Amino acid sequence: MSLFTLRTLAALALMLLGLLANAAHAQAWPSRPIRLLVGFAPGGSTDLVARLVGQKLSEKLGQPVIVEVNTSGGGTGANDSVAKAPPDGYRMVLLTGGVPAQAAIRKSLPYDPLKSFGMVGMVASYPMVIAVTPDSPIRTLADLFARARAEPGRITYTIQSVGSLHHLLGEWMNIEADTTMLPVSYKGGAPALMDLLGHRVDVMIETGPFAIGQIRGGKLRPLALSSPARFALMPEVPTIAETIKGVEAVSWLGMAVAPGTPRPIIDRLNAEIHSILQLADVRARLAEIGSVPHPSSPEEMHEQIAREITRWTRVVDIKKIERQ
Repeated sequence: MSLFTLRTLAALALMLLGLLANAAHAQAWPSRPIRLLVGFAPGGSTDLVARLVGQKLSEKLGQPVIVEVNTSGGGTGANDSVAKAPPDGYRMVLLTGGVPAQAAIRKSLPYDPLKSFGMVGMVASYPMVIAVTPDSPIRTLADLFARARAEPGRITYTIQSVGSLHHLLGEWMNIEADTTMLPVSYKGGAPALMDLLGHRVDVMIETGPFAIGQIRGGKLRPLALSSPARFALMPEVPTIAETIKGVEAVSWLGMAVAPGTPRPIIDRLNAEIHSILQLADVRARLAEIGSVPHPSSPEEMHEQIAREITRWTRVVDIKKIERQ
């Protein structure tokens, strides 16, 4: 037997042993509590979805799923903790639609948004909302753009921070509508809403979970949603793409684990999440907070993040937004 053949057989044997070890580990998993990290404050949509899904996962996996909040670095602390965790499936993170935006605007991140995670799959999604006060003279999205073109630099819109999804969506609309609406940064939706109601800013760009509650309460009037098609929870509201073709984006929440986590563990988690998202009480609770189920495969989640990084990087480059 040749040396090449012996080396080939040895390599195949090692590969087989690795596969068997992974399979054995996955069969024993989980044997202890699982940590689910969230990068945003308690009470927000990310935290609420994490606790909802975490409770159901606990029931299905037979082990506690403990939600831990780590708000450091605008969510990067929680993400980094999982990116550098042991690949054993005992530490998960609920990534958000802000991850691709961060990748586009940050000069560097402590992790690679595509390579540093084992994607499990999407969980929920919601559109961004373009809204005004009920008494605003701006009646439609086309009206907003017409006013912005007529008075360049006068129309203002709310954002959470430079490079946030709110900001980049607003700048994408500026690119495609040939407008120069100006962003005004706020530390959260509540102070932004106060300034909008006080007529100190013209337009609000906010996440569905925050804005839809205010719309239902009569404080906001929606002009458009950023979803590719009419949103199931507000089918009467037009999309941005109905006025500007091609401008469509959703924010989302998706589960991820450490890179190198055995595929059987990822597949188990993915299957359980798919099952959870079919439950009537889960779907009803998601609707209450302005979200809809968004199950996907690990590969679809990876591809969506890659597409969005490319999209937001283009916006940052065209608008020459300074990277942070």
